[in-house]
Amino acid sequence: MTPRLACFDLDNTLIDRDGAFLAWAQWWGRREGLGADGVEWLLAHDQGGFRPRADLFAGVKERFGLAADVTTMVDAYDREHPPFVSVARAVVAGLVSLRTAGWRVAVVTNGGVLQQSLKLERTGIGAVVDYCCISEAVGVRKPDPRIFKIAATQTGATLIGGWMVGDHPAYDIAGGIAAGLSTVLVGNHHPTAATPRRAPTRHFASVLQAFPAILNS
Repeated sequence: MTPRLACFDLDNTLIDRDGAFLAWAQWWGRREGLGADGVEWLLAHDQGGFRPRADLFAGVKERFGLAADVTTMVDAYDREHPPFVSVARAVVAGLVSLRTAGWRVAVVTNGGVLQQSLKLERTGIGAVVDYCCISEAVGVRKPDPRIFKIAATQTGATLIGGWMVGDHPAYDIAGGIAAGLSTVLVGNHHPTAATPRRAPTRHFASVLQAFPAILNS
C-alpha cells in the first residue's frame, strides 16, 4: 500500500517564526544602534515575513540612514536570522511519531533556499522528515497544488488521504484543498488573509494538536 503524505508548513507552524524575528530584530537593532524605535519599525513593517526582504531593508535603510547597501543587508539577514529559530521537542517527537506510524512526512515551505535550509538544519527538523520542499528550489509556491504533488513524488507517497498543516488560510489551506488534501489551520496568525471557499478540516491553536488528529484519521 502506498503510504499517505503529511505536509507541514515551517514558519509559524512547526516553528515560532514571529518570535524568532523579534529576537533577531532586537539583536540587529542593538548592533546597528537603532534603539527601540528601530525594533518597533521592523516589527511594524515585517508583515509576518511576507514583505519582500529587499523592500523591508530598503525601508529601514531610508528611515534610519544606514550605510550598507540593501543587497548586503538581505544576504546577511538570510544567514543571521535562522540562529534565532528554535523548535519545541514535542514538535520533533510529533513528526517522528507520524513516520513511525507509516506516514511520509514533508515540510512544504515558501521561501529562499539558504534561509529555510538553515532553519531546518538549526532545529533538526530536516533530519526527521522525509523531504523538505522549499519553493525557491522547486520553482513553485503555495498555494499552487503542484508543490504538494512534488512533495508526494519525492517521498513516494500518495496525496489521497493526506494532510496539509499550516498557519496561512490562502497559502496552506486553500493550497492543500486544491491538492485534494485534508487540512489543519494552526493558530490565528493571518486573520485578514484571504480565506478559502472551503473551511479547513480542523482548526487548532497549536501544531501539537494536529499530530494525534492525523494519526487517528
